[in-house]
Amino acid sequence: MTDQTATEPTPRRRSLLVLLPLVIFLGLAALFWSRLGNGDPSRIPSVLIGRPAPNTPLPPLPELARDGAPVPGLDPAALKGKVSIVNVWASWCVPCHDEAPLLVELGRDKRFQIIGMNYKDAADNARRFLGRYGNPYDVVGVDGNGRAGIEWGVYGVPETFVVGREGTIVYKLVGPITADNINAVLKPEIEKALKAGS
Repeated sequence: MTDQTATEPTPRRRSLLVLLPLVIFLGLAALFWSRLGNGDPSRIPSVLIGRPAPNTPLPPLPELARDGAPVPGLDPAALKGKVSIVNVWASWCVPCHDEAPLLVELGRDKRFQIIGMNYKDAADNARRFLGRYGNPYDVVGVDGNGRAGIEWGVYGVPETFVVGREGTIVYKLVGPITADNINAVLKPEIEKALKAGS
């Protein structure tokens, strides 16, 4: 009996052991909270920056026309020779509705092409979406199963890539294009890409 009594923790030590899980939990909660509050989701790094754009041919969106001509699907060769803005979008994506008018405005600048990657969407819904907001895309490739999105390193929809004339990804914007970031971030990155190839 005396051996058991000698191995039992003292009341003070027992209370410290009870508090230890609470202290660990509070420490982890503080760490997660600080990381969550400090991160800008549009600044998520991409391993593809500085590398060639993925070789992902995509079929065209059926029955989509622009200026009376069918809009082609994504041919990876189209990413060379001209600065390209590749926008990953879907009709079911709420922020895509918000950024659509800004993309239409951006599409008026003919120094670069805008390529749409329609992500896991129904063709009728995608055409209706473009009919509602206007079609800023010179090319629309359909990524029905999301495989191209994986190869491009897409975290979610929408995302926008700037691809230089040589076919290299030079910038990635995670999240929607907004009135704030289009002038402060996206347009300067496009200008850099245009100057780099001239």
